[in-house]
Amino acid sequence: MRKAPSGLTPVFQVQKRAPNSLYQQIYEGYRKAIVDGALRTGQRVPSTRVLALELGISRMPVLNAYSQLLAEGYFESRIGSGTVVSPSLPQRISSPRPATAVKGLNPARRRVSKRSSNLLSARQFRTLRGMGPFNVSQIAFDGFPLSLWNSLVTRHARHAGAWSLDYGDPMGLKDLRNSIAEYLRTARGVRCEAHQVMIVSGSQQGLEITGRVLLDPGDHVWMEEPGYRFAHTVFRFSGCTIAPVPVDAEGLNVAAGIRKCPQARAALVTPSHQYPLGVTMTASRRLQLLDWAESNGSWIIEDDYDSEYRYEGMPVTSLQGLDRNSRVVYIGTFSKVLFPSLRIGYLVVPEDLVDRFLAARFALDIGPATFQQAVLADFIAEGHFARHIRRMRSVYAERRNALIENLGRQFGTAAKVMGADAGMHLSVMLDGICDQQISKRAAQQKLWLVPLSPFYLMKNARQGFILGFGSTSVEEMPSAVHKIRKLLGPRTISSAS
Repeated sequence: MRKAPSGLTPVFQVQKRAPNSLYQQIYEGYRKAIVDGALRTGQRVPSTRVLALELGISRMPVLNAYSQLLAEGYFESRIGSGTVVSPSLPQRISSPRPATAVKGLNPARRRVSKRSSNLLSARQFRTLRGMGPFNVSQIAFDGFPLSLWNSLVTRHARHAGAWSLDYGDPMGLKDLRNSIAEYLRTARGVRCEAHQVMIVSGSQQGLEITGRVLLDPGDHVWMEEPGYRFAHTVFRFSGCTIAPVPVDAEGLNVAAGIRKCPQARAALVTPSHQYPLGVTMTASRRLQLLDWAESNGSWIIEDDYDSEYRYEGMPVTSLQGLDRNSRVVYIGTFSKVLFPSLRIGYLVVPEDLVDRFLAARFALDIGPATFQQAVLADFIAEGHFARHIRRMRSVYAERRNALIENLGRQFGTAAKVMGADAGMHLSVMLDGICDQQISKRAAQQKLWLVPLSPFYLMKNARQGFILGFGSTSVEEMPSAVHKIRKLLGPRTISSAS
């Protein structure tokens, strides 16, 4: 049985000089709270002694009120759990009522920000998520060293002192920032020192802070077409205008961006493993982009979200490492390489902008929580992080190979696979389908196919799916891909060679 929540006192008052007795006031107060849905079935109520102390009255009227509520079936007494709201109340009583009625309200007197309206108008197909094959956001949970992580958590919990309850550094824990800077310099070719690293709550918050510092409402921002949908919402919410720039086999088409919107204030790119197509930006395109940013006085935001995993060719260093003019803000995250619920990412900020980023961060949420940072700092410093990456690179390579092999077996030339050289997802292009409709049907079978078309802002969006392979084992892959083929129907199947 689920443990009842802690006893909370509902909002009602008792008046010693009121016409009704104290017992009646307490009884009516609880009964109304239950009928209105403020108290829910199974919720624990305070003991009679505690309630009497809170109300500043004797215990006797409280005992009488509780006895009446128990007798009428509103309360139930449980051994070891105290008194709770009865779970056997009629549905019409125990169901919560709406907090407010919105019908009939005058919209003209309920003004909200234009930014929130822009956010709603930009909302597209909502990605269906769940545990199962092809979910882009999922890792190989079975491969994470959970017992080791738990031991580090326990160590820090046992040795936590009063100092750990205070606010931490708004930039993040110094030990963690030192470890991240060392890792980025060595493994990603990023030019940085620890004081340039800011710990954030995932890459999404990193984008939010960066947008607030670099951009004003009305500014134009280059974004990859197709591109990361959640970044679209961040910049729209900031009042910026998105300028979609096409992506081809070499990455962002810089020349097309210059023709379309030469004076854009910033460009958001995923050069190591473009999201969602997965292509890698070539060296010439990177240099073109850096030249444009310097000559135009623009900024480049590099989202390096899953660069740790590469399966073909030599590792690709960061775009930021090529920058000689401090025009790049680098964003990274541990969501893919460790686990999503950790919610720890980081920014590498140009030296002269550190104070501005710090001020923006402080205005948003003062600073990051410290406990998980300390655990992660130890995880990296003791070598567990590097070992985990090496081990998982092999696991994901096997799963990626199994997915490509089974896609070829089931679809032949009907499916065009892109972006399989790196990362934890690939894209599959298919003609003659409606990817959003198929994605919804797939979710009913616990297949999490992310449709490709909503990632386009312009017309003539390509149809296909973004398939994550991180959480799908090699053994599961044949049957999972076969289910996709069955969902697509005979028309697509007949085109397979």
